[in-house]
This record gives sequence, structure tokens and C-alpha cells, in this order.
Amino acid sequence: MRWASSVAEGESLDAIVEAVALRVTEGLEHRTPDLVVAFVSPHFADELDRVPGLVRGMLGGGLLLGCSAGGVIGGGSEVEERPAFSLTAASLPGVDLRPFHLDGRTLPEPRDRTAWETAVRCTARDDASFLLLPDPFSCDTDRLLRGLDSSFPGASKIGGLASGARSAGGNRLYLGPNSYSTGAVGVALTGNIAVESVVAQGCRPVGEPMFVTGCRENVVLELDGKPPLEVLRDLYESLPAEDREIFRHSLFLGVVMNERRDRYAQGDFLIRNLVGVAEESRGLAVGATLAENQVVQFHLRDRRTSAEDLESLLARYAEVASLRPPTGSLLFSCLGRGARLYGEANHDSGVFRRHLGDVPLGGFFCNGEIGQVQGRTFLHGYTSAFGMFRPHADA
Repeated sequence: MRWASSVAEGESLDAIVEAVALRVTEGLEHRTPDLVVAFVSPHFADELDRVPGLVRGMLGGGLLLGCSAGGVIGGGSEVEERPAFSLTAASLPGVDLRPFHLDGRTLPEPRDRTAWETAVRCTARDDASFLLLPDPFSCDTDRLLRGLDSSFPGASKIGGLASGARSAGGNRLYLGPNSYSTGAVGVALTGNIAVESVVAQGCRPVGEPMFVTGCRENVVLELDGKPPLEVLRDLYESLPAEDREIFRHSLFLGVVMNERRDRYAQGDFLIRNLVGVAEESRGLAVGATLAENQVVQFHLRDRRTSAEDLESLLARYAEVASLRPPTGSLLFSCLGRGARLYGEANHDSGVFRRHLGDVPLGGFFCNGEIGQVQGRTFLHGYTSAFGMFRPHADA
């Protein structure tokens, strides 16, 4: 198994595709790739449908998977808000690739295993891993992930939502020779490949864990028997001045994933956005459906916390994977990270390189990141989700 990745900037799509294709071909030692992953910035909106033909013309083969991207990552470098193209390719002997395009309007029922196996062209017995690229305007990604987790509970799932467009129909999804503007594209990988994920949510808890004692769908009505706005006021007043400033613009709600624990710490929560105040009930609207007796805790996100979380997770992964390190990786990072968060480019890819060396790293900045936390797959926001690829240990 061999991976290579590259990125190029420029005003000519033909020129930058040619440049990255040449470097990737050299990185693969002139092998014909089996999998090609491409991301293109929105500066080429009028040429997006040309990408499959250009890539195939330069590389000569390989299954293409990719999408439009608000920012692209290739060769371990991140390019934001400038015209750029990223290409990551892999020679995967002993790996079977099963591509699929899903109509976002007609996804199967989450528990209909037969329908999901037909849709993604494999069965639970195939021991597949999944790369997923949905369009945020036309695909119910939560339903997609529930369906895949139900039908393929042991499978790794990693990916991100296409970005760059501001309205429906503006994004592009690439699969083989085809370009789509709706739905989701993906590939199931089976055979001699292991896919592991690292998801950095980058938040720290503040205050104390609480029970949801009243709610209606995604609106919190009571926390430990108190109105949520009263809880927020008391929390704000208890914080130091530095955290009060972060509270004003980077406050989130964490929902415990495993409620059977006696204590909860950073990393035990699924982080969800606070949408606003529900006017009639004075409840707190959250970007998740809630249930009474769930355990939740407010969280803050800042540059320091995000950096420390990523350092810790990648250091831990590098130690565990030291005997069988990845041969390639894809990074799906939120549009709100990168230079917007850290004030400098290449932060997350730099941390990756520091802990894992010169493993080829490609990817893009997403409208939402797909990754597994504690054995379940979620659509995240403001995260960096890494997919790590290597041969099976027993192959």
C-alpha cells in the first residue's frame, strides 16, 4: 500500500491539476492509483464539472472520489480562501473499492439493513470501511449515518460535507467519471485495509454536568429543575474574565454519550451548537434532539483548548500506532478552524506531521465533519476528523 498527496495554487485549473498529478505520480513511483481523492476550491465554480475528465487524463486511472471545498489540504499543507486543487491517491493492492451515489431524498429507513446493503453495494460480512462525502443542502446526513451505523455497526466511517457553495446546487460531488450536485457519494473499502479515525472536538467543559429535566425535541426547557437561561446566567457569573469573553461567542452544549459512567470528563460529550432562545417557552434551542434525563454540560471552545485537544489525541494515537503506523491519511476539518481559529495556516496538519511524520495527508475544509466517537458515528461541527489508512495487521 502506498499513498501520495499534493496541493497546488493558481488561476488555471488545468495547470494546477497537472502540477499535482505529476507530483502524486512521482510519489506513487509511477504506479497507476486505485483510489484518487480530489478537492477543488470554489474559485473554479464555472469549471467544476471538468474535474473528473482532467484528473483521469492526467493520472490514467483509479476511482475518483471528491467534492468542491471551501479550502483544500494536500501534501500536508492547508490552503484557505485562495484558488487551489488537492489530490491524494493510493495504490491499494488487495483492496476492493465499491463506489456508490445516494439520492439524499430517498435514503432507506435507518433500520432497513437489506436496503442499505443494496445502496452501498456490500454486506455486513464484508468488513467494510466507508469514505463519505454528502452535500449539505440535499442529503439528510444524520439519517445516512444512523442507517450505516445500524447496518454496519463495526465499520469505520469518515468524511465531510461538501463546501464552497452558498446555495443548493452549487457544490459538486465526484465519483468515477461523474459529477453530481445533490445527494452523497462514497466508497466502501474492503479487503486488506484498516481505517482508523481520530476526532478532535476541541472543547472543554465548564460548570457541572446537569440532567435535562424538561425538553421538547431540540429545545431545553429545564436543567436540574431550573430554567436554562437562569443556569446560563449563574454559569456566566461564576467564570473568570477570560472565560466570560469566550462565553459570549463560543459556548456549546455537550451531550453525554455514555450515561452509565459515574463521572464525566472532556471527551465524554458530543458537542452541539446552541441555536438560540425559543421565544415562547424561553427555552434554549440546541442543534440536537434531546430527551429527559440526558446528562449535559456546557462547553467552551478557544484556540488553546482546540490545540491542546488535538495534541493530546494525536500523541495518543501515534503511541498506539507506533508498531503499525498509517501509510496515508485524510483530514476533514471545519471551515471554522484553520487560520480563522489559530491565526496561522497549517496548524492541524503541522500537529499531525509532528506526531506522525511524513505520512501523506490530504483533505479539505468541510461544512460538517463525519467521524466516530466512542464507537458511534456523528456529524460534527468545528472539529478535525482524521482518517488513518494502513494494511490489516494480519494480512
